[in-house]
Amino acid sequence: MLCVDDNQDAADSLGALLRLVGFDARVCHDAATALTVAAAFSPEACVLDITMPGMDGCELAALMRARDAGLYLVAVTALGDEEAVARTEVAGFDLHFVKPVAPQQLIDALFAFEQRARWSDD
Repeated sequence: MLCVDDNQDAADSLGALLRLVGFDARVCHDAATALTVAAAFSPEACVLDITMPGMDGCELAALMRARDAGLYLVAVTALGDEEAVARTEVAGFDLHFVKPVAPQQLIDALFAFEQRARWSDD
């Protein structure tokens, strides 16, 4: 699991929460670092903020999706308008949550993906 958010507190807290419930979570605070970490780590899922300086979350998602078509991409962003949702769909996101997302809702979505991935491997 890769968590990317330029808000260090948000990213670090999410990473800690995901590790607490059993995910192997890595945290990055910018898109360039996330690309490097993802290349070495090969995550199965990523939780990305959209509004980051430099390369935004949609650009990052599109690059990551091009590298791995099966990657599960979740947007967690303050942007919830129709335009933002459309941008995340075009970028290849599987889910779009608006901050503040209930932690259990995000965890449930990630566990559901993990369960589907496990069944499809069998």
